[in-house]
Amino acid sequence: MNKQLLTGAFLTAALSAGIAQADDTMKVGVRADDQSVAEGTVSAQKVMAEHNGWLVVHRTDDSHKPGPVVGHAPLKKGENTDVAAILTEQVESGDMLMLMLHGEEGGTQTGVFEYTLGAKEDGPVKKDGELVMATITAE
Repeated sequence: MNKQLLTGAFLTAALSAGIAQADDTMKVGVRADDQSVAEGTVSAQKVMAEHNGWLVVHRTDDSHKPGPVVGHAPLKKGENTDVAAILTEQVESGDMLMLMLHGEEGGTQTGVFEYTLGAKEDGPVKKDGELVMATITAE
């Protein structure tokens, strides 16, 4: 029994260390879970950004292509935690949302979100050719 407890404790410690290491080494990314939208917001637990920018909430579906923007929140360079974006349109339980990292480049005004779907102003950030985002389902 002591061997099982020791093995379980070792496994728990190893998993915890792996999770901490993954968090500490996260370069650029968005981490978010399925969540309630009843209060009119969507949150990401953590966003890592190389530059100041935006957490942008897009509608999406099973195709996982970004659709219209339904919310956004400013981001600072580096680690951002508990980032809440106020929804600008009604989102229903079961709707899929894409929380995406957008930059501050290309616009005419710093600190003003200027992106519209397909535009270059304050556009999506890509890393290794892939969008930096997380897809969630509204509850």
